[in-house]
Amino acid sequence: MNKKTLGIIGGVGPLATMLLGEMIVKRTKASADQEHMHFIIDNDTRIPDRTAYILDREQPNPLPVMIQDAGKLVSVGVDVICVPCNTAHYFYDELADNTAVPILHMIRETANKVKSLQAKKVGILGTKGTLSTNLYQDSLREVGIEPVVPDDAVQDLLMEIIYDYVKAGSSITREMWSKVEDAIMAQGCDHVILGCTELSIVNRELSLDQDTRYVDALVTLADRTIEYCGYELAQKML
Repeated sequence: MNKKTLGIIGGVGPLATMLLGEMIVKRTKASADQEHMHFIIDNDTRIPDRTAYILDREQPNPLPVMIQDAGKLVSVGVDVICVPCNTAHYFYDELADNTAVPILHMIRETANKVKSLQAKKVGILGTKGTLSTNLYQDSLREVGIEPVVPDDAVQDLLMEIIYDYVKAGSSITREMWSKVEDAIMAQGCDHVILGCTELSIVNRELSLDQDTRYVDALVTLADRTIEYCGYELAQKML
């Protein structure tokens, strides 16, 4: 199979973008530099906040900047694009319509992942912007899974974790995370999606249980890019 070049529209957020790149390298089966994927990152921190625009249309629209970035990546030869930001997939259809190469859909890929785990009832942890769009809820229902979202108090705590801690470059404690975890699991979920790339940072820092509890959307995206671009997943994945 011919190897494809991946383009990443990054900066949404910057640390999650770098984590995706690290995941792709670590999770690719390779024994030399030349056996790794060729990918190009545009870590564009000019992209306006996605949640802010979704909740208030008077805020700057991120779509035109993302379309610009996709065009830049296509112009330098990428064969496929991904966007390591769940909330950005609210703009997926318009972005895809204005881009000359395929764009992987992180949310649909994650829904397919939890379906493969035979999940029946799945919690969704993400920004208010992501949850307000019903992107995850709809994708899960399409594959026969009941979605569960946090109550308002837990969602407020989650937004604090995402914006005041992770995006601000600060670490959170296990005790703070346990309040979120205990609340969502108490709703009877058999799996929980980490549906915000900032929560992938939390996953790395706290080593959350991905074997029986969590499905990290960023990990799912990394694996899908590896397979789509014609590479193999490493047997021992970090």
